[in-house]
Amino acid sequence: MKEDRASGGVPGGSVAAEGGSGNPPVPSGNPTGVDFPRKNEGVVATREARMHADIEVIQQKIRLESAFVERLVDEVGRVIVGQKTMIERLLIGLLADGHVLMEGVPGLAKTMAVKTLASAINTSFQRIQFTPDLLPADLVGTLVYDPKEQEFRTKRGPIFANVILADEINRSPAKVQSALLEAMQEHQVTIGDRTYPLSDPFLVLATQNPIEQEGTYPLPEAQVDRFMLKLSVGYPDKDDELEILRRMSTGAPPAVQHVVTPEEILRARKAVEMIYMDNQVERYIVELVFATRDPGAAGLDDLGDLIAYGASPRATINLAKAARAHAFLRHRGYVTPEDVRAIGMDVLRHRVLLTYEAEAEEVTAEDVVTQVLNSVEVP
Repeated sequence: MKEDRASGGVPGGSVAAEGGSGNPPVPSGNPTGVDFPRKNEGVVATREARMHADIEVIQQKIRLESAFVERLVDEVGRVIVGQKTMIERLLIGLLADGHVLMEGVPGLAKTMAVKTLASAINTSFQRIQFTPDLLPADLVGTLVYDPKEQEFRTKRGPIFANVILADEINRSPAKVQSALLEAMQEHQVTIGDRTYPLSDPFLVLATQNPIEQEGTYPLPEAQVDRFMLKLSVGYPDKDDELEILRRMSTGAPPAVQHVVTPEEILRARKAVEMIYMDNQVERYIVELVFATRDPGAAGLDDLGDLIAYGASPRATINLAKAARAHAFLRHRGYVTPEDVRAIGMDVLRHRVLLTYEAEAEEVTAEDVVTQVLNSVEVP
């Protein structure tokens, strides 16, 4: 055993080294000088080859299932001028099975964009105008007594549609807003003692006016967190506004054609779930979310006194789902860090709650999220 240790653990190595057999010394490594792959390297190479083959299969599947994207965007673009980011985010919510909250001044085509999208995918659509006197039963439905049959029957509300536009959602009190919670999270509605499932695809697209506060009821945090994305819709540029003038001031907008079926959307959702996400991208998502909870650990000490509450695990889940949908829209079968960065603001802006100190310094949630996205190292 001592001789084995002296020769690097190769049996007989010391005898050969001493030249006891008259032969030249035999080295204790690879005597041929040829680099053979190690056993572990072969396993890793095989695993990587299999992974690349799987990604290629996913890529082909995504190319096939995402063929409708340009067709759908072009059809919506026949009515909606510009606002490409808003339309893309609506599609991300549709593909990732997430709800979208749109915030912007009146007249920016938020309502028309939702209605046009619903028409283009040939789904049922209901617009609900939220008002201070709206009741939960007006939203989900109620039990109505039928004197002829002498029994109660269920009258379903407008929530039983595929695409719901909750227009000016902050104009109704909290009890009406909370009536959406079960529908948005569980995709079901309870009326009386019975629970009714909602048909797929089901999507809630809500709008709210940020400049008018009189007669409004701010959404509670539990309700806001149910929205996958919160969009800040801005004004169009000069060229887009000129095209809007030419299109909309000379007659009714063009009729929308049905270019996608609900079945295609459901197949696309399953394809989105297949999109590959590398471990480094997953860790990058987690690092972004944790930077909002513990800025100091991420080297963002100046944000420590500005953030009251960071993003919840729901933000982590929605970042991953939205990033996959973003890659799907670009016909890719894998997620890159740029997909995460592209949708990071819309996923995080309504989940980072600021302190009174931040408000006093006029720091917004967008400022904080921008600093987080620019500071966390990209893999």
